Amino acid sequence: MSTDPTDTAPADAVIIPHYNDLPRLERCLLALRENDLTATEIVVVDNNSPVSLDTMRQAFPKVRFVVETQKGAAHARNRGVAETRAPRLFFIDADCVPAPDWLSVGRQVADQADLIGGRVDVFDETPPPRSGAEAFEAVFAFNFRRYIEVQGFSGAGNLLTRRDVFDAIGGFINGVSEDREWTMRAVARGYSLIYRDDFRVSHPSRQNWPALKAKWRRTTQEAYLLHGTNAAARMRWAIRGLAMPASAIVHTPKILTSDKLTSAGETSRAVITLFRLRCQRMIWMLRQAAGGDI
Repeated sequence: MSTDPTDTAPADAVIIPHYNDLPRLERCLLALRENDLTATEIVVVDNNSPVSLDTMRQAFPKVRFVVETQKGAAHARNRGVAETRAPRLFFIDADCVPAPDWLSVGRQVADQADLIGGRVDVFDETPPPRSGAEAFEAVFAFNFRRYIEVQGFSGAGNLLTRRDVFDAIGGFINGVSEDREWTMRAVARGYSLIYRDDFRVSHPSRQNWPALKAKWRRTTQEAYLLHGTNAAARMRWAIRGLAMPASAIVHTPKILTSDKLTSAGETSRAVITLFRLRCQRMIWMLRQAAGGDI
């Protein structure tokens, strides 16, 4: 199985943005090796990491490594599209692990829609018992079915589209939630978006409160910019922020009935983390609505 585009004209391009996380990138690329890589080009777009990629280049000689100096996953993904020529585009993040049939399933379902997002399972990188952050992520992280079927967008950690769609829509925009904005832009232009549960990758859970807090601080900042910053938008944002603690009450039953948690301790830690995070998000959102920084 070869990823050399000179062997056969590439039908599929796998685009992987990366920054300073070589162990997880290696795990991602090793998992890709288990896929059928016929007529597939793989490009890793490094966002100018402070570590050398030489060992990765030696370990994966048929993977292309390019450096994008403009910071941000949006710039890295756009560079990846520009560096490839295949008509089908598979997006995955460097810390995700594709299933052994990820590419095969993608090829089988590619004609069903213009954009296809799939399942993202969560796994722990630490031994049990789970921390509060890990327990929270086990229940709530990466609900791509809801993102796609209810909210009308997909993440780019597991996304399949075509080059002609990308060319028509334009690239990802840095500084906002770039994958959400891009897929919503595509849907608004009339392109179809569906969810496929058999199109699978997995992603490690955040291990502790600082990691979980950093994730949600970033997504809260991106979501604020996406929803607008004029006076009316800030008022709506403040109302949403004030509702955050109440939303924790609403979502507590999801934790209490989850079959993903294995002990009362994990359940209680997940509930505590849920309330802690929603209260933190309320503070951030009210600061943003007031015109300040979080």
